[in-house]
Amino acid sequence: MKKIVYVLAMALLLTSTTFAQKKKTKNSEKEKSYEFTVVKDNPATSVKDQNRSGTCWAFSGIAFIESELLKAGKGEYDLSEMWIVRHAYMEKAERYIRMHGNATFSEGGAFQDIPAMIKKYGIVPQEVYQGLNYGTDKPDFSEVSKVFDGYIKPLAQTSGKLSTAWKKGFEALLDTYFGKCPEKFTYKGVEYTPESFAKSLGLDWDNYIEIGSYTHHPFYEQFMLEVPDNWIHGNIYNVPLDEFMDIIDNALMNGYTIGWGADVSEKGFSWKNGVAIVPDEAKRDLSGTEKEKWEKLTASEKQKATYNFDGTAKEKKITQEMRQTAFDDFETTDDHGMQITGLYKDQNGNKFYKVKNSWGTDSGKYDGYFYASEAFVRYKTIDIQINKNALTSQERQKNHIK
Repeated sequence: MKKIVYVLAMALLLTSTTFAQKKKTKNSEKEKSYEFTVVKDNPATSVKDQNRSGTCWAFSGIAFIESELLKAGKGEYDLSEMWIVRHAYMEKAERYIRMHGNATFSEGGAFQDIPAMIKKYGIVPQEVYQGLNYGTDKPDFSEVSKVFDGYIKPLAQTSGKLSTAWKKGFEALLDTYFGKCPEKFTYKGVEYTPESFAKSLGLDWDNYIEIGSYTHHPFYEQFMLEVPDNWIHGNIYNVPLDEFMDIIDNALMNGYTIGWGADVSEKGFSWKNGVAIVPDEAKRDLSGTEKEKWEKLTASEKQKATYNFDGTAKEKKITQEMRQTAFDDFETTDDHGMQITGLYKDQNGNKFYKVKNSWGTDSGKYDGYFYASEAFVRYKTIDIQINKNALTSQERQKNHIK
């Protein structure tokens, strides 16, 4: 996911005091807003803060795993995101150099990274490995990225033979900024290695798959999702859009959560209002004097009125072709990783999804969550991570999932 997201998060954080102030109407009437009613809400752990780091993929991916543990009756865990980030950095560095710089080396990543890194390196609790060895109490990659880039990227352009020291040098940098990886640790009175702790969680890391909906590849076949942060070159399953939405809904209704990769750079995404929608600027319910007022507005005034997030917006009907076009022309990009935890309805009966973000709880409207409309999820989803056991037997059969 793009690392520009955390810049937006901090900008919102710095102005959070304005979000807490309700604007009064001239009549001092209560301001209109969305009213959400729960259809299904699934357990999730506390909201975390990725702060100044482009590691939303790790925070959302770990949040998803923590919910999987809750659903499996394993209890509540706080797992280390930076453990995953640190090991992924080394893997990315090796691939980047082997590809002579023609690969991704950045803070970003994808949902596949989490089970892949756990299978290879194990996992540890947050209290064992915070990954903050540079003097802050929250992730801040302002310096980290510059240092790592400055070390690795020139090596890929080296003419001639690489020395045998580069990998040890980068390991030293990882140790310096994130901290050394413990070979053993004690958690709740039991001694573990990272590998044995991962095994003690009792999850099958092969159960986690990614699904998308695209027409530039055949349906019911896997393909490598062509986004820069898919550095691991992982495959996703491909299904028609309506089936894709059914998979999400069925999973939520059966107690599963969803890892959600999406684009939140749209005007219809409002963190301060806690909603993400796709307003249809061509459709409004207007009558009488209201219509006369509307027709007198300028184009910019009409657009502002359309994106007022007061719960009255009419949304676009999103088709398979629309989402494909948005992906093809880069209107929809691999932007941000989050976790869908619940299914809700607004006051008009429209479907919304409850989304756990990783921007902390000090800004925004819903204590670190927001609500994405069905239209937004249909339109702006890149892919999802899901437990394959959440799929129906028919969906598994059609996609050749064992």
